[in-house]
Parts: sequence; C-alpha cells; structure tokens
Amino acid sequence: MLGFGAVLLCIATLAAGQDTPSNTYPHNYTGIPKTGYGPDWQHYFEVTEPLPNVTVPLPRNYAGSLGVNRAGHPNDTLFFWAVEKEEGSLSAKAGERSDEPWLIWLNGGPGASSLLGFFAENGPLHVTNTYSIVPNNYSWNKLVDAIWVDQPVGTGFSTADTTGYISDEDQMGQDFLGFLSNLVKVFPSLAERPFYLTGESYAGTYIPYIVKAIFSTPNPPVKLAKFAIGDGATPALSVFEMLPMLSVIETYPQLISYDPEVYEFFKTQTHLCGYDLNLTYPETAPFPTIDTHWGEIADTMAIADRKRGRYSKSAFKNALAAKVKRQGQLLAVRDLETREERRQAWKRDLSGRSNTTIDPFYGCDLLDFVIDYALNYTFPWKGNDYDGFDVYFVPDALDPEAPLDASVFLNDNRTRAAIHAPTSKDWEEEFSYPFNNTYNYTFPGCRPMAFLSELATNASLHNVSMIFYSGNADMLVAHRGTEVTIQNTTWGGIQGFTRKPSTPWYDDSGNFAGIVHQERNLTFVLVNGAGHEVGDAFPSSAWVLLREFILGSNPTGLVTTFGNGTVTVVGGEDPILAEGILPAASSAIYYGPGTTVSSYVPPSATVAAWESFIVTATATAIAVASTSA
Repeated sequence: MLGFGAVLLCIATLAAGQDTPSNTYPHNYTGIPKTGYGPDWQHYFEVTEPLPNVTVPLPRNYAGSLGVNRAGHPNDTLFFWAVEKEEGSLSAKAGERSDEPWLIWLNGGPGASSLLGFFAENGPLHVTNTYSIVPNNYSWNKLVDAIWVDQPVGTGFSTADTTGYISDEDQMGQDFLGFLSNLVKVFPSLAERPFYLTGESYAGTYIPYIVKAIFSTPNPPVKLAKFAIGDGATPALSVFEMLPMLSVIETYPQLISYDPEVYEFFKTQTHLCGYDLNLTYPETAPFPTIDTHWGEIADTMAIADRKRGRYSKSAFKNALAAKVKRQGQLLAVRDLETREERRQAWKRDLSGRSNTTIDPFYGCDLLDFVIDYALNYTFPWKGNDYDGFDVYFVPDALDPEAPLDASVFLNDNRTRAAIHAPTSKDWEEEFSYPFNNTYNYTFPGCRPMAFLSELATNASLHNVSMIFYSGNADMLVAHRGTEVTIQNTTWGGIQGFTRKPSTPWYDDSGNFAGIVHQERNLTFVLVNGAGHEVGDAFPSSAWVLLREFILGSNPTGLVTTFGNGTVTVVGGEDPILAEGILPAASSAIYYGPGTTVSSYVPPSATVAAWESFIVTATATAIAVASTSA
C-alpha cells in the first residue's frame, strides 16, 4: 500500500570517507562508582556545583554519559541532562510513582544536539542573544520529569571512537535501547512508568526507528505510552521539502509579493512535478509514485546534500551558501527600481517557461525556487544574502540574525565539570554526522514512511498513541507534507483520517492556537504561527500542546463513528479551517540587522485583492479534497 517511490527507496550506498571522524570518550570525574550502573550512580550524576551565570535555583537535576552497550565500543556513550518535575520524582525507587509519566526530548540533524532544545525551546534555561542565561517559564519539566539526550553517539556531548559511529538508523535504535537499559538501572522507577518519546525535525526519522526497536524487543527496558514528532522528516525529502511549496505560498503569499501570475506559475510547476495530490478522507488507495526531477541546480554535490537532508538551521544555510557560490544565482544588491524591473522581466518570461514543461534550471526543487524568488524579487527579503532567509520561520527576514549560542556556556570548564561532560571534545550545536564512520555518503537506510503503516499497526496493538504536530510557519518541513504522510498511512484497517482536520484548539488565554484532529489513537496538531521549532517563538502554545495532547487526554478534535453511521467530532468542525489554508498568524514580515527589528505589513488593498483571487484559485482543489462517504 505504500506509494511514493522516493519514500520506499532504501539507499544503502556509502562512499569512502574523506576525513576521519573524531575519537572521543567520556570523562571519569571524582566519585564515579566502581560498580555497574545502579541507583548509587544518582549521587554521581547529580548536578550540585553552581553553573556559571545561572542566578536562579534549578530543580534537582542529573547529567552525564551513559554507555550504549555496543560490543567492542566501550566509549560509545549518550549524554543526558535530566530535570525533575518535583523533589524526588526521578530518584524514586523501583515500583514507586508507577502511574507518573516521564519524557525524553530529541533534536534532529542528523548530528544536532538535544541541548539545542534545552536552551532554545523547552528546557529550564534559555540562552539569550547576549549569551546570558535566563529561566524559561514554560520548561517542560514543570509538567513531567524530562530528559534531554544527545544522540546518536558522537553528537553534542555524546562520544564515539573513530569506528564507533552508527552505520544506519537501525543501529541507532539499538544503541538507544542500550542507553535506556542503563538509564533505568540508574533511575529504576522509570522502568515501570509510562514513557513519552518526543522530538522534532530529523527526530521524525530517529523516533520511528527507536519505536520499531522497542516493538521488536521481547522485554524492552521501558513502557512506551506515546511518541510525538514535531515538524518531522518522516517521509521522503520530496514529500516534506518540495511537495508542500504551493501550500506555503498560500499561507505566506508575502513570499511572492501577493502576485497572482507568480502563484499560477508555481501552481503549474507543482502540477508538472506531481506534487498536487488531492487528499480524500479516508483515502482509498496508495498515492502515486513521485520521482523527483532534478534540474541544473542539482549538481552532484547538491543532490547528495538533499539525500542526506538539511533539517537544522546551520546545515540548511551552509548548503544554501554552497549552492549560491556554485551557481551564482542570487543577484547582487541593487536598488529597488532595478529589482522591480527584473521581476517584471521574469514575469514576462513566465509563459514560455511554465505552460507545459518543468523549469530546466530548478527542476522540481520548488523549495530552492521559492527561496531564490524571494531573495531576488520580494521585499523585505530581496537584497539579503542567504542568512536573511529563515526557512524555519517564514516571517523572520532578519539579516543577520542575532546569535543564540549556548556553546560559550556549555564549553566553560565550570559547566563541563558540573554536568559531568566529556573533556575529550567541545560541545557543538550540530555537525555533519559521519554515518558508517565516513563523511561522504548518502542516506543509509529507509525513510520511516516505508514502514509507518506497520509501525502504526503495532502501536495500536501495544496501546501506544501517536502524535504528529507542525508549526504553520515552517517552510522546510511544512505541515502539508505531514498531512500527506498521515493520509498515506494505514492503521486500524483504514488509510488516513476519515475526516479532514478542521477543529480549532486554544491556548490558556483563549487565543486560537491552531487545528487538532484525533482518530484511532493518532493525533495531528497544527500550531498557528509557530515555525519549525514550535517551542521557540510560541512556548505557550507548545506548553498547552504538551499538557493537553501529549501528556493529557484532551478529547478536542476526537472523531467518534457510531454503528448507525453517525459521526461526532469533539469541538466541532470549522468549514473555514477545512478549506485547506490556515492563513499566517500575522501578515507582518520582520527584517533588519540583529535585534534592530522593523516590520513590513503589506497594504490592505494588496491583501484584499489577493484574498479575492485565492478563493477562486483554490476552489477546485478544495472541492476535490473533500470527505469521502
């Protein structure tokens, strides 16, 4: 039933490396137990020394390195930082607090440290653009015992010897099971408590593989209750990165200056590339295969970059900068009049380029096509360099952005000693992960979409709930790709949802926070206004999402079908939200250098004209993407 040829392509080709990965190892601090892992290690891992420039008290917390039990690689470890919800909740004895949940958070990459989430999204401390450390009022540990884990081995403060890096995601899953088995030896109550596995971005690949490993283990070390993936790289790159571009433009027409002609051009390219899938509820057949057509822009290096993925901010910008250097496509900074002349010339050339053929230069790489258009022709992006386009949060056109860098704090020797971090390496936010101990490779495995139906079926059998959530302002892993992934997945004997997600949910202040939909143990949440890192710009929404839909059992959006065919949806269905376009939370685009922020709001007449146009332009698609009987 699994469509998408690109999704099913399990790439196993690995090339010879150009560089040797680092050889790193954990550090044994004073007081390390001489016994195997057990509760006596709690005292060793407890963070008791003061952290530099942290002036607020923290809940009791623990940090350090735990082995993954990989034979022949004793220095392969994962670094964790665990923060208690309340005094004694993590140090509880085996059998205690058996109904209280605990949570692990993973960032993506591949090769991104989960301390990025700790310091920028959902941890108790945040780093500011002045490198100061401040408390986070929306830290997830206020609701649940929370643990941030750097993984796979070698990522962040985790360690690996030169031949110990993972070869593929299956090995990553086994390493993580080894880590979990040691974690519950140190904190024995966790073995019987409900476990919630959460993460974002490339964790959309990690988490399905970890869950698959748990389901494949006769006696797993933990009791998985739910997994939650935010803005996840779960399907093929073409599905989450390129297919959704027209929906991104419909959400943020600012990208194309609200220009109907440019919209029609990208709409045609979307059709020619096979990206204009019509979603029905439920689906009756697998989606057709999508074979990505690469244009001239995708030279050999660029294709390798795309197969590997660009799911973290610096990785994406590095790839974009390299593309700009190689192709020289971005215009030099020119005055606005010259820019407008070039935009009009580009538009006059549309008819010859887009009627019946895929653009020869960009091919079906619509993401880079839209980015280049905005950087060349659309205010306030035009005139910026690649740093001036934030693919993770569309309204952000700041150039350059103010840094949010935790490395100064984490690499301070006082911090390093306090959290029992290794001395054999410095912490990096992210690095190019050397699968199979080489830096020159393609994606070494199957995208999780290839086994997602099987995973969802097993989740139902094990009474494990699933959550997929997306920020509405994320351009790289846009929510349309997640919706396509769900509709191409079969669980409970049905392919996809039976109703189109259209139920509103609200934050604690009563503000509209997005759309929620729940069927057959699977929940989809769209977070209004949020970007790729939902907990960054919209921490209050992320807090409610965690409390109500991840940890809690809020029934909003729950579909119930009765024997007589009657269907109810808790919270109702909003016909406007069912139209398929959730407009941007604000029409403002923010620009300027660093923290000097200005905002550009388009003229109301421009917005009104666009709204009149788009109703007609999307009417056919809305009619087709309806609920099936």
